[in-house]
Amino acid sequence: MKKKVIASILAGVLALGMLTGCGGGSASSSSDSGASSETSAEGTEGETASDSEGGANVTLIMSSRDEFLSTLEAGALSAAEEAGISLTTQDAQNDQSKLLQYVETAKNNGNDAVIINLVDADAADAAVEAAGDMKVVFVNRRPSDAGILNENVVYVGSDEMQSGGYQGEYLAKYFNDQKKTDISYLLLKGTEGLVHTEQRTESVLKGLEDGGINAQEASAPLVADYDRATAQDMITPLITTKEYDCIIANNDAMALGAIEALKAANIDPSTIPVVGIDATVDGVQAVENGELYMTVFQDADGQGYGACMAVSNMLQGKAINEGTDFELAEDNEFISWVPFEPVTADNYTDYQ
Repeated sequence: MKKKVIASILAGVLALGMLTGCGGGSASSSSDSGASSETSAEGTEGETASDSEGGANVTLIMSSRDEFLSTLEAGALSAAEEAGISLTTQDAQNDQSKLLQYVETAKNNGNDAVIINLVDADAADAAVEAAGDMKVVFVNRRPSDAGILNENVVYVGSDEMQSGGYQGEYLAKYFNDQKKTDISYLLLKGTEGLVHTEQRTESVLKGLEDGGINAQEASAPLVADYDRATAQDMITPLITTKEYDCIIANNDAMALGAIEALKAANIDPSTIPVVGIDATVDGVQAVENGELYMTVFQDADGQGYGACMAVSNMLQGKAINEGTDFELAEDNEFISWVPFEPVTADNYTDYQ
């Protein structure tokens, strides 16, 4: 089972020294006010990070709670609970101003660090400014400007050029096996302006090219903002009016939206390779069903674990990946890469 059980590893490492908590509980925000109720990892409702004993106080601030980010949150909470630390999480509801408010609240509460899943990759500098003297770990969504990273501001995530690269590699194999070198595709893109949207798109096309496939657009890319229903609505008019050989999606949710559109049009999804990224529960199930050709596992638990370890290591003056099996970026010691892994009909059981 590839979705790693990391909590016991984290507990062992945290026991070595002055190690950090990652805050004090889960939070659910009301849609109108952004107010949240918190539950500590120890189970005491309403306890804040500053109420916990020992360790550092840290808050995890997420851009939203989609399927992937909810898994990241759950993995971080599980690790914190197993390690006997507290974890406060906040949901910014895709609102950059709320995210900054939560950063300022963490600072005012005396937190030692914040872990941030950015709403706007271009606004990382504002988050760093709001954090003041706190350590900052950006997770999953990399700041647009890597120059902002330093010994107090780091990034933990996965190399998105690798994710789309796997899509391109497996599609190239599919078409090479058919002795087909010229193909057309429909592309479902995530939110414009996000680094991982552009890199996932760029790398899948490069993977196809590197595999000897001449891939052309069957239609202009559809910007479906990583949303399943939006993807289904946007692609529905095209699947019966355009000629295409495959459907490429920047994430599983959009890929599944495309599959629903195909089925609604009485088209068997197994006859057209549809590829996604993230290996969500529904995505892996679709691979098992033969409806999704492949997806790419992005290790949400690993990213949560890596972010917590980065906080711990920063506070001790260590390399941010120490105590993990993750590698630092070759050109930047302030980036810790959590590897992607391809998920296909041959290995999907490892990811269930």
